[in-house]
Amino acid sequence: MKDLTRGSIVSHILSMAPPIVAGMITIMICQLVDLYFVAGLGEAAVAGVAAAGNAGFLINGLMQVLGVGTVALMAHAVGRRDRADANLVFNQSVVLSVLCGLLTLVVGAALARLYMRSVAADEATVEAGTTYLLWFMPALALQFVMQVMGAALRATGIVRPSMLVQVLAVILNIALAPVLIAGWGTGHALGVAGAGLASSIAVLIGVLMLFGYFHRFERYVRLTPAQWRPQLRQWKRILNVGLPAGGEFAIIFAWMGVIYYVLRDFGAAAQAGFGIGTRVLGLIQMPALAVALAAGPIAGQNFGAGNARRVRDTFVKAVLIATAVMIGFMILAQCWPGLLLAGFSKDRETMAVAMQFLQFVSLNLVAQGVIFTCHSMFQGLGNTKPVLLSSGTRLLTYAVPVIWLSTRPGFAIEHVWYLSIVTTTLQAALALWLLRREFRKRLAPPERKVSPEPMAAE
Repeated sequence: MKDLTRGSIVSHILSMAPPIVAGMITIMICQLVDLYFVAGLGEAAVAGVAAAGNAGFLINGLMQVLGVGTVALMAHAVGRRDRADANLVFNQSVVLSVLCGLLTLVVGAALARLYMRSVAADEATVEAGTTYLLWFMPALALQFVMQVMGAALRATGIVRPSMLVQVLAVILNIALAPVLIAGWGTGHALGVAGAGLASSIAVLIGVLMLFGYFHRFERYVRLTPAQWRPQLRQWKRILNVGLPAGGEFAIIFAWMGVIYYVLRDFGAAAQAGFGIGTRVLGLIQMPALAVALAAGPIAGQNFGAGNARRVRDTFVKAVLIATAVMIGFMILAQCWPGLLLAGFSKDRETMAVAMQFLQFVSLNLVAQGVIFTCHSMFQGLGNTKPVLLSSGTRLLTYAVPVIWLSTRPGFAIEHVWYLSIVTTTLQAALALWLLRREFRKRLAPPERKVSPEPMAAE
């Protein structure tokens, strides 16, 4: 366990963020590698895998319910020096993660084709996306357990083990992708099914490695079978913090679904270009997101310890670091977008859409960094309802205008990107206002008790 209530806040952020970003970037690279090899199967395959990947946002929302709830409650317990409560929250989160994984397998298998029909531009894209989803679903189910274990370590200030496991799992995924997708060395190409299967095998091995780490090396919290009996009170604590944050990912899922819907009239190439562009954009957002994720446990431990000043300082320093990082990547995306997108598709129309998307939407990067940091601070404070309000407002202010515009003559694909810039900026302003209000409510100094004046002698 690492005590985040002492020492330099900037040092804590800078020591925790690189392993976090390394883990996230390797996962994103894995998805990009899948798209790279799937690109050889044709435009419909790329569009299908990209659209199917959007379903991952919905599953990630459920994962965030457990991950955010685990990080917040465990960080508060660590700040209070309450090891028993931290261990109980961890074990109950593991139980919930197993149940959510099983539910994902059942529901995902039942609804995969229905989902693809609702967003895909043609039948070939529906088939490719459905096939990929069915083989990718075990990976999504297993990631619930991986998410909870990583969240537990992050709450205690430890990030390297989960990063190393993620890196090893992604290396395995990258190695399996050409073998299973294109049939390298075997002569048996599985196509888009191979992309999903490679991910599922890699995540399974990653989960087994994390179980091994907790069994042999972790000492602050342990996997304790005696605490695996469901305790509804603990589940309620976890869900009260996690559900609003998970709702944010459901809103992102809906937001992405709206974009795929309005892009249908522009054809499969537009959907494929958007899918490639969003993954590259997600990759360059990872460093700022890692800074925000590092700030969350720091704020959580200090909030649990009652140190309001360090909570505020954590936000200021994290948002400054995130802003500097995002400015650098915005310049890169504006000046050299082709460098970031090189090699993902040979279709000129697809790449033209991806390049246009990246240049327009990269103007959001600074505002997005502010949003990441604000939302992470809400998680650290243990109140994620403002996160849901912030994201829901963005969805409303984006979806209604863009759907209306899509029905009007002269609707152009640029309108989709213009609205994204405006609504993301508005969301950043709202998130800052909500966080300022939360600080006033939850970090207010305690009222001083005024001792009564001694009574005058009669």
